[in-house]
Amino acid sequence: MPKGSLRVFEELEFELEKGDLIAVMGVSGVGKTTLLNLLGLLDVPTHGRIFLDGDDLSLKTEAEKAEIRNRKIAFIFQFYHLLPEFNAMENVCFPLLIRGFKRKEAQQCALAMLGEVGLRDKELLRPGQLSGGEQQRVAIARALVSEPMLLLADEPTGNLDWRTGENILELIKDLHRKRGLSSIIVTHNDKVAEFCQHTYLMEAGRLHRL
Repeated sequence: MPKGSLRVFEELEFELEKGDLIAVMGVSGVGKTTLLNLLGLLDVPTHGRIFLDGDDLSLKTEAEKAEIRNRKIAFIFQFYHLLPEFNAMENVCFPLLIRGFKRKEAQQCALAMLGEVGLRDKELLRPGQLSGGEQQRVAIARALVSEPMLLLADEPTGNLDWRTGENILELIKDLHRKRGLSSIIVTHNDKVAEFCQHTYLMEAGRLHRL
């Protein structure tokens, strides 16, 4: 930083058990998104190590980290980050095409995933033709089409009205269970946290289970 170093975490220790669905809460700027970025291999910790399924990720090359992100980690954000020039099916296909799937096979997987999120009849529509809730469903389908083991969601309902957001949370909870995911949802909203098995509060660089 321009005026020196900024310490975000202070001896933070955290373990997510397989199958857990947890919420992480805390005031803005406390480091919740930074935590997700570290766990999702988007940032590198200055000190400490991160393990996924017993594997020390600090020992991985950038290419290996990219492959782990593509195969094992799913990201859902407040804003959907869909490619506007492509339809729903094409957006969901991308992670599989990056992995080397043939286009026809990727499309079949994408259509099946869109069916799971209730959008099988909307596969040819572009993001601009979909509602906010539908766009988030496409984003969820894209995140899970690669059959990851870890789901990281950063304010997944923050851009939606509560009724739509509640439906999205029910969908995430259902897919979490069906697909055997381990999931972390960052949120400011107590109602969102109620959908999770456990809630952690981040403050002073540490996580405390509530």
